[in-house]
Amino acid sequence: MWIAGTSAASRPVGMPILGAALILLGFSLPISIALDNVLLAILLLGLLFNARAVWQIVTHNPVARACWLLFGALLIAASYGATPWRESFGYLAKYDGLAFVPLFMLIMSRETTRRWVQYSFLASMGLTLLLSYLVSFELLPAQHWMEKGATPDNPSVFLTHIAQNDMMAFVTFLALLQLRQSVSIVQRAMWGIFAGLALVDVLFLVPGRTGYLILLVLLGWFIWTTLERYLNQRGIACDWRHGVSVLLVLIGLAAAAFFASPRLHERVSLVAAELQTWQPNYGENTSTGERLDFYYNTLQIVKRQPWFGVGTGGYEAAFAEQTQGIPVVQESNPHDEYLMIILQIGIIGLVLMLYLFYTEWQCALLLDTPFAEDAARGLVLAYLVNSTFNCALRDHGDGLLFAIMTAVLFSNMKMRKPG
Repeated sequence: MWIAGTSAASRPVGMPILGAALILLGFSLPISIALDNVLLAILLLGLLFNARAVWQIVTHNPVARACWLLFGALLIAASYGATPWRESFGYLAKYDGLAFVPLFMLIMSRETTRRWVQYSFLASMGLTLLLSYLVSFELLPAQHWMEKGATPDNPSVFLTHIAQNDMMAFVTFLALLQLRQSVSIVQRAMWGIFAGLALVDVLFLVPGRTGYLILLVLLGWFIWTTLERYLNQRGIACDWRHGVSVLLVLIGLAAAAFFASPRLHERVSLVAAELQTWQPNYGENTSTGERLDFYYNTLQIVKRQPWFGVGTGGYEAAFAEQTQGIPVVQESNPHDEYLMIILQIGIIGLVLMLYLFYTEWQCALLLDTPFAEDAARGLVLAYLVNSTFNCALRDHGDGLLFAIMTAVLFSNMKMRKPG
């Protein structure tokens, strides 16, 4: 027998206020960290007043449970290590999106709320897209309230160029899925224009290299799922030849973008050149070299403490100790979520993180629409890539987007009744 994933939970206390706060959070996510924190404080009260209902979500929904398992491991790891407790628990708050997932699911048990949260986020990204174009074409000078690095050559508006490109790549994918499921010509035209403008913004305007890779992977996933669904409707099974065809299309698209976009060509070529000249602990003069130094030294720390890590929030002190007397740039994170997790909470942390992604991938099959299933797996693919080059669950914008989209997609999941 199939039951709704949130059926075990009662209607939350303060539903109108919590729903409005969550919808507004979807809009503020790419715009204002300060407003995000105010809204999260309101939602935290909702978590306290709906503790029993939230716990029921955790016990019944495997995705919510996987989020709490990872957050729980980080919570335990905040109690050990050399970092003072106050700093450890302050750092734990950077992963608060994982803790909020069950509450978000509870609030979004209604289809109307899920739709409004999703569209509020898309609307704010549409505003970001408009302003990005205006700044890029010098129709609007960079304002004091914009990202401090905003220029016509780098039209990142509210977030850093890395975060904006990561989000815009995912928004491009969502717009393509909306285009695919739209019925009317007007809707298709609107979503097609949105997707096209977002794609151009990622590839030609904003220099965020992780966004290039996320976009490439998600375009490949969109082409594959669309082809698979098209063939299945006609009774044709997809095989390796279709996979090769999609791969060749992706290679062609990547090559075309590489040669058509001077920005992308420059950034990718720079990475290739910097990779060739890098030597361990002598890469401080290049962006790629610095990242490789972060990876190299973080791995040295992990080798010494592989099982339980150095504790939540212990990265900076451990990295400073590891690189003492070495000309390496000091950072607050290694720009890799896999390394960040395993350094803090050991191998079990990495297992729990991969288990979270695996659970979402598998549970996507239980979603009731092609849009939800493909979007959910696209979310996993985006964060598998993003986590390789950034601390995607720790960083405020990326981490909160993961939590919100996880709740949007999996709050109405169907699952078998136990027993």
